[in-house]
Amino acid sequence: MATSAANIGMMDGAYFVGRNEILSWVNATLQLSLSRVEEAASGAVQCQMLDMVHPGIVPMHKVNFDAKSEYDMIQNYKLLQEVFNKLKIEKHIEVNKLVKGRPLDNLEFLQWLKRYCDSVNGGIMNENYNPVERRNKVGKERSLRGIHKSSKSLQANSLLITDLKLSVDNMEKERDFYFAKLRDVEILCQRPEVEHLSVTKAIMKILYAADAQDSPLAEAQELLDNSINADARAEETQ
Repeated sequence: MATSAANIGMMDGAYFVGRNEILSWVNATLQLSLSRVEEAASGAVQCQMLDMVHPGIVPMHKVNFDAKSEYDMIQNYKLLQEVFNKLKIEKHIEVNKLVKGRPLDNLEFLQWLKRYCDSVNGGIMNENYNPVERRNKVGKERSLRGIHKSSKSLQANSLLITDLKLSVDNMEKERDFYFAKLRDVEILCQRPEVEHLSVTKAIMKILYAADAQDSPLAEAQELLDNSINADARAEETQ
């Protein structure tokens, strides 16, 4: 039954059903208020139509009724194509045309869909199916998943911030530790009995170097070498 409905030709009476009749059928069946066929371009309407005629086949929790971007619409049509495959409906969905919101393409697809739905169970719809309640349930489930994802994201961000704070704290402690060591060396070098020594002057040159890029080590070593050489010469003259 599904295959014969899928294979209807373009001259079939289904494609002569007018735009207003199609809109009335969609609005009455799903309790919507569409005024243009292109408002069904997101694919959500088609998914719910199949959910009504084949309960439990469509993963409605994945259907995005608020789809506005082509990407989100395409995800709905992927679900619809998967349902077609499950039901062995040999119908190719012209997704690229439908998501563009082209009226004629969307009208033809809805005409086909009406013919298909009419062919299932003699066109008798499930009276126990509440389309509004179904959409609301889907909306709540999507909202809860969104909140859950946001909560996970916030938790991940919170952990990241905590790790960063710990890293900063550890760096500050390490900085303070080495600064305290350098301060001890500075105080020791400022003692009167050693401040005149060449090695002390070399150390102070390193401590008080202002330019972080140019190392003062070579200059300090030169100062120390000159002092050692001067002392050596002084000893030779004695």
